[in-house]
Amino acid sequence: SFVLEHQTFNCLRRFIIFDDGKMLLDSFEVQSPNVSYTPEFITSNYEYDTTKIDRAEDGKWSIKPTSTKYEFRVTRNVPKLGVSVVDSVPLMASKLQFKFTLSKPPVKLQQFFSVLLVGWGGNNGSTLTAGLLTNKHGITWMSKEGLKKPNFYGSLTQASTLRVGNYEGEEVYVPFNGLLPFVNPNDIVVGGWDISNLNLAQAMERAQVLDWNLQQQLVPYMKDLLPMPGIYDADFIAANQEERANNVIKGSKKDQVETVRQQIRSFKASSGVDKIIVLWTANTERFSEVVAGLNDSSENLLSAIERNESEVSPSTLYGVASVLEGVTFINGSPQNTFVPGLVDLAVKNNVIIGGDDFKSGQTKLKSVLVDFLVGAGLKPVSIVSYNHLGNNDGCNLSAPQTFRSKEISKSNVVDDMVGSNSILYGPGEHPDHCVVIKYVPYVGDSKRAMDEYTSEIFLGGKNTLVIHNTCEDSLLAAPIILDLVLLAELVGRIEVKKDGESAFHGFHPIAVLLSYLAKAPLVPSGTPVINALAKQRAMLENVLRACVGLPPDNNMLLEFKC
Repeated sequence: SFVLEHQTFNCLRRFIIFDDGKMLLDSFEVQSPNVSYTPEFITSNYEYDTTKIDRAEDGKWSIKPTSTKYEFRVTRNVPKLGVSVVDSVPLMASKLQFKFTLSKPPVKLQQFFSVLLVGWGGNNGSTLTAGLLTNKHGITWMSKEGLKKPNFYGSLTQASTLRVGNYEGEEVYVPFNGLLPFVNPNDIVVGGWDISNLNLAQAMERAQVLDWNLQQQLVPYMKDLLPMPGIYDADFIAANQEERANNVIKGSKKDQVETVRQQIRSFKASSGVDKIIVLWTANTERFSEVVAGLNDSSENLLSAIERNESEVSPSTLYGVASVLEGVTFINGSPQNTFVPGLVDLAVKNNVIIGGDDFKSGQTKLKSVLVDFLVGAGLKPVSIVSYNHLGNNDGCNLSAPQTFRSKEISKSNVVDDMVGSNSILYGPGEHPDHCVVIKYVPYVGDSKRAMDEYTSEIFLGGKNTLVIHNTCEDSLLAAPIILDLVLLAELVGRIEVKKDGESAFHGFHPIAVLLSYLAKAPLVPSGTPVINALAKQRAMLENVLRACVGLPPDNNMLLEFKC
């Protein structure tokens, strides 16, 4: 063990020191009067400092610092994850008054966890499954560049770190998944639905994403994995998808919901899992019309399903079935799956929902670059984003109605950044923003993204940035799916109690903590929509830090300046 002493924390923990002097801690425990550990929970008292802004009758604005005490509690019993608490590190934190509780993982594996993917046989689903199996079994393979080894690169939870302080002037980091108990990806049981009856080995070959030598080694693990029949409605996706639809659920929309509910129950019973998360990674659908009396409330939506109304989409049906089964549902595509009636149903049943649309390549870069430009006082006036890709996602998006869903998702990503600076932008002013997607079969899963950003600069000048981005579409999306599932599972184990409240409760069922991974973050009504990537990560990281009694990382480093 090794003792780290600093004015802000003391740390006793195993560590790795790299050549550049930076340290990566692999386990730790916070030592603070506001933090306690039991075999079941980690509990943290936390004081949340923010500001309240008011406007007087004379129009004068006032900004008042406010402080609220919270108590957080996180269950440490991780599904199918047995972690010993030896070799833990004490981190001594300063000024904390929220109380969080995080349950401690038991030594014995007692729970099992599953993700059910809608569109399991698609490029994303087959690639994620292959990636989990490759890492679990330590499979290596040969490519034209030589020997390749498995990793989880591209995963926030598995391949990134966060700063916890410094030791003798050197930054100290922990793995992102080392802050709280996360499910081990090797312990995830994967299943799902698909409108195509190909087994997962055949789906992997059809996707043409992975090196052939790796595919050959994975066939024995994947050839017996068969998707359950899925819901198919030709009115919501491109007509070119019909030839795949040979594995579908028949009957009315009510029948389809009941079938999916039964499939969830049967999978849970047969696999022995204790917790299930359902995630939509199937085709992009067209937008559903939001109509009063049809899908504007939970009662109206359920009645519409009873009447077999045509405007209820397959993704919404999966969402309804999941919520009614008490199962977390995440939407990874851009359509408006979460019509008001489904959101209402989830909130009333206190079931976690999250989305929308995986943020992986071009849009992730845009959410960084526009934030940088506006934050630097430059004025983006024209943003043109062009894509072409050749996988089935591109094929489906070649239909105008499904492309429109993606266009909306990609276009709104700059809104909050533009709206943050009224010095640059007047009322109603917004950059010209054009998004184009074309289907080019030859490029397959290797999507090309080309962007042009034109900004006004000092004294009438212009600055233009042109970026070419080659995105391996499914290899970028699969780790994001993993992160969404792991973070959603963790969110379900965090409870909070505000000062004056008598009982712990979970976060709002709409999982805002998943925003970092979504192009169009789903948030509760009245909540600011944040798309800037750095702010999204800071929000997620600081909430997790609060759960173990650590203050937000404000980067002030006053100990070196005063």
